[in-house]
Amino acid sequence: MNQGKVDVLLGLQWGDEGKGKVVDVLTPKYDVIARFQGGPNAGHTLEFEGEKYVLRSIPSGIFQGGKVNIIGNGVVLAPDLFMDEAKALEQSGHELKSRLHISKKAHLIMPTHRVLDAAYEAQKGKNRVGTTGKGIGPTYTDKVSRNGLRVGDILENFDEKYAAAKARHEAILKSLNFDYDISEVEKKWLEGVDYLRQFPIVDSEHEVNRILKSGQSVLCEGAQGTMLDVDFGSYPFVTSSNTICAGACTGLGIGPNKIGDVFGIMKAYCTRVGAGPFPTELFDETGKLIRDLGHEYGAVTGRERRCGWIDLVALRYAIMVNGVTKLIMMKSDVLDQFDTIKACVAYKHNGQQISDFPYNIEDDIEPVYQELPGWKTDMTQFTSEDEFPQPFRDYIQFLEEQLETPICIISIGPDRAQTIVRK
Repeated sequence: MNQGKVDVLLGLQWGDEGKGKVVDVLTPKYDVIARFQGGPNAGHTLEFEGEKYVLRSIPSGIFQGGKVNIIGNGVVLAPDLFMDEAKALEQSGHELKSRLHISKKAHLIMPTHRVLDAAYEAQKGKNRVGTTGKGIGPTYTDKVSRNGLRVGDILENFDEKYAAAKARHEAILKSLNFDYDISEVEKKWLEGVDYLRQFPIVDSEHEVNRILKSGQSVLCEGAQGTMLDVDFGSYPFVTSSNTICAGACTGLGIGPNKIGDVFGIMKAYCTRVGAGPFPTELFDETGKLIRDLGHEYGAVTGRERRCGWIDLVALRYAIMVNGVTKLIMMKSDVLDQFDTIKACVAYKHNGQQISDFPYNIEDDIEPVYQELPGWKTDMTQFTSEDEFPQPFRDYIQFLEEQLETPICIISIGPDRAQTIVRK
């Protein structure tokens, strides 16, 4: 029997690359879509047939009828936010309860995790990381310190387990002298726990491997981006999980020998949300124009994204640590109006030019740019790469040579239809 294949799709920058749209485009080729890490701080936006959807915890394959979608053990789940998201999808005509499977080993974000998130950020003062306040970090902290509450716990002796975990958090908050009231949030959270029980709660590692053994294919969907990885990102301004390809193995229980293609998603430029270093950030009118043209505001938080030129030093690093086999470039159309396009090909660090991504990019990093002519063409209505203007073809070739990886899909607008699959 042929072993099924696992392909991984993930972001190569600081998140917000457009993963949701690409998963939706690629889903018809796969039997199962599985989310392997992250929490409801991730907003995957999809637009088609005149409708716009923002997914936080639910895999982006849910819109392709009949496909099984799995929330893996590496995800952290907030029952109340999950309930809101799932009910909104059901009201818009998407049936979920039979085909959205949830890992017993996924950890639960408790109401007190959100309070702890706010308390820890307040303590840091000017050194705050800029979290979304969703309780992601404290939940992963509990997971690593072996104090976590998991989805499987809602099936047996839940009240006792919840009370013990809550009491532990309350003791920490008391020591921090942090005032809070979770009564309303907790009420809805417990409703969310009851709602969660209506879904198939599974041993996802067994399910995924049975699916593969039967010859079916799985697409693993990552959240955030490589440069936010807790090990390999711009620490400490990172998320709390492994956003890289290896996270698909630990977040779903898949052996590394099962991984096939690794699709790396990048924008034609660069953005970042929240605090942290960003070598190519633009503080001028060009940065503002990119933000406006690209509608660069957080899908979940609404926060203004910081914008800059594409950073090839960081991208080469991301391609290396992920083992990327194919690149997907998003928002190419945002650069349609520019006379000149810039790309960072190296850094100047302590007076020396370097091409390797360094340990610390917070201080004394100056981007070295190469300039390329803009294409000055509205590409949003194109349906084939044959229509691409020559300067844009040159930009693609330049990126492929610099990154030593083929660009196989190019997005020229937010809609599902505005996607060019290259020959």
